[in-house]
Amino acid sequence: MSAGTGRGTTELPIDPAGLAPREARRLFAGGLVAPTSGWCQGFTQANLIAVPRDLAFDMLLFAQRNPKPCPVLDVLEPGRFGGGILGEGADVRTDAPLYRVYRDGELVEEVADARSVWREDLVAFLIGCSFTFEHPMAAAGVPVRHQEAGRNVPMYRTTTRCRDAGRLSGPLVVSMRAVPADRVADAVRVSSRYPAVHGAPVHVGDPAGLGIVDLDRPDFGDPPVVEDGDVPVFWACGVTPQAMVMESRPGLAITHAPGHMLVTDARDSDYAVP
Repeated sequence: MSAGTGRGTTELPIDPAGLAPREARRLFAGGLVAPTSGWCQGFTQANLIAVPRDLAFDMLLFAQRNPKPCPVLDVLEPGRFGGGILGEGADVRTDAPLYRVYRDGELVEEVADARSVWREDLVAFLIGCSFTFEHPMAAAGVPVRHQEAGRNVPMYRTTTRCRDAGRLSGPLVVSMRAVPADRVADAVRVSSRYPAVHGAPVHVGDPAGLGIVDLDRPDFGDPPVVEDGDVPVFWACGVTPQAMVMESRPGLAITHAPGHMLVTDARDSDYAVP
């Protein structure tokens, strides 16, 4: 199996689903760039946003006021790069496959190693990711079409506004999975068991209900795979903080590239409810 996103293709030694988080992080720190949907079955993946210390309270307040798109799993203090759910020996600056660097709200570069742009005053927030419930959905018979096709999940800005927090404001971003009509109830049931990683969908059906004009043109990720009889199902997405950065225009923010997550040592079961 191979994977890549324009930075060359690397042959993976085994099925990514069977890798331990430490092994996956080692591959990414070594230069492998690949979307992480389907990786490290049973282990929680996380979105990343790192902001300067003087903006950290606003970021925490933004997450508290918008828990569906921004469920906080952990926060790393300035000068801390691992530990907590990420695992000892991990490094938040190198262990994601790809990072985005925003300056004054503008995306200025994507890097596979963020150490050269990291600042000592940055506070890193790890936010829940819907990839966490994709394995349980597949086990329940719900196809995960982007994963089957080897694509990144499609993500869309919506016309739904998040609640403002201090200097931060922005729109809700959603991820979309096309689900056979007779499996929508299963997708809702399974994802509802994971409220700490976005939980149940925020919308099912007509994309126009979220202000999405063209489903084939996502704002982030790859175009969707939709088969006859599928229904579009939308979940709140951890890329919402990136849309917030673009609108609020902080001096510096470092995030994961959409779909290219940090794989943590936490287990999916830690976040499941009966």
